[in-house]
Amino acid sequence: MQKNRKSIKIGAGILSYEKCYEVLVDQQMIELDEVAMARVFESFYFLKEFIKDKLIYGINTGFGPMAQYKINNEDQIQLQYNLIRSHCSGSGNPIAVLNVKALMLARLNTLMRGYSGIHPDAVQLLKELINRDITPVIYEHGGLGASGDLVQLAHLALTLIGEGEVHYKGEIVETEKVFKAEGLKPLEVHIREGLALMNGTSAMCGIGLVNLIHAKNLLKLAVASTSMIVEMVESYDDHYSNELNSVKYHPGQNAIAKEMQVFLEDSKLIKKREKHLYNSPIKENILKDKVQEYYSIRCVPQILGPVLDTINYAEQVIVNEINSVSDNPIIDYENKNVFHGGNFHGDYASLEMDKLKISITRLSMLCERQLNFLLNDKLNGKLPPFVNLGTLGLNLGIQGVQFTATSTTAENQTLSFPMYVHSIPSNNDNQDIVSMGANAALIAQKVIFNTYEVIAIEFLAIIQAIDHLNLQTKISNNGLDYYTKLRELVPVFQKDHIKYKEQAKIATYLKSKV
Repeated sequence: MQKNRKSIKIGAGILSYEKCYEVLVDQQMIELDEVAMARVFESFYFLKEFIKDKLIYGINTGFGPMAQYKINNEDQIQLQYNLIRSHCSGSGNPIAVLNVKALMLARLNTLMRGYSGIHPDAVQLLKELINRDITPVIYEHGGLGASGDLVQLAHLALTLIGEGEVHYKGEIVETEKVFKAEGLKPLEVHIREGLALMNGTSAMCGIGLVNLIHAKNLLKLAVASTSMIVEMVESYDDHYSNELNSVKYHPGQNAIAKEMQVFLEDSKLIKKREKHLYNSPIKENILKDKVQEYYSIRCVPQILGPVLDTINYAEQVIVNEINSVSDNPIIDYENKNVFHGGNFHGDYASLEMDKLKISITRLSMLCERQLNFLLNDKLNGKLPPFVNLGTLGLNLGIQGVQFTATSTTAENQTLSFPMYVHSIPSNNDNQDIVSMGANAALIAQKVIFNTYEVIAIEFLAIIQAIDHLNLQTKISNNGLDYYTKLRELVPVFQKDHIKYKEQAKIATYLKSKV
């Protein structure tokens, strides 16, 4: 982990995917840009004057369908506390700490745009929590993704006012105790701190950022596993060549083909078609070697290309969203006005998370079919059944492990049902069409982590196959690197033994390559 580089400035222009990665993965510290902080001050003090003798939603009115009820001046501060506490209604499992940190980063960035009328103390405290690795306990169930991720962000707001619980030094601890230990002062409500913290798309986008980090890693791993199988079968190289793929005008397909070329550039096993099939007349009527490989090997640029394009567009959408102002109303101090609308609606992020989980499900299906190819001796013609390096019949190889890969892939297929089209009206029909963005992001994450389990099993089969074929001196350096690292975790085996711990070791290692 790196914490010694220059801090990432929040509010100083666009917060890119790369900067988010540095904060979330490299644990880089953040600071608040001074120019952006001036906007936060301006927005707050403009709103403080503007609300006098005016009716502004969520400040001196109730919320949602109760916006028709005017709130007395003396009750306006209590209204914000009531909003926060009443919406801390999440249930299910706590969201992973990294997701919550990403959520906090996304919320901080949008507040630093200076259109929320929030007190500057709020962004200062949020920055401190991120830098000190103090993350609220936020639950997976509750967000509808319209009027923002209200329930999840309410748990964030609850932490900022010094209540609820947080993840702190590997434990769940009462916020009040942690604040005292760290010398932090709870946030006081001034005007609309509750609504400004809760009303937005930061939960779905924070989880979405983490999803993108892992989706990119999985794609890299899938290219590696495919390339190692291409070597094993001593494939021809034209199916991933520039010449073949460049006549298809999809950037993802051509990028995947290029990655395979780079991965395999020093392999001693890849064949040239012009040398083996074009150089001299073929006299055999039935060829021993395959003229073309199965689709799961030959069509990988065409299969993973759309996955890459989907990831890239999802990154564009999520980055746009976390750099947007996603609450309501918008406090525009430059134009001296307050605008009401629906920037909290999470359709953009929700749709991309659904597309992402469909794409990663497809990736898991590819891995499962490649695994099946390795385990089925009638398909590959090179390996013993189930890559069994022991006694056939007496030993079972990795027969049992395949069931887990197939079962997990099947679950991914079911989880691919889109949340985006699964709106259910709520809030007395005020929220009559909602995005379900947080659900979409969390289910996409379930698909992603399922896929790590599937590809871990595929890699287990690959390294066993390399040992059976004695290819260590012939495979590419990239392939050898994967083989060596994985063999440090899981030694070659012939006799039957318990596998689940080895599968978990491989999956954990693969996740660490983000």
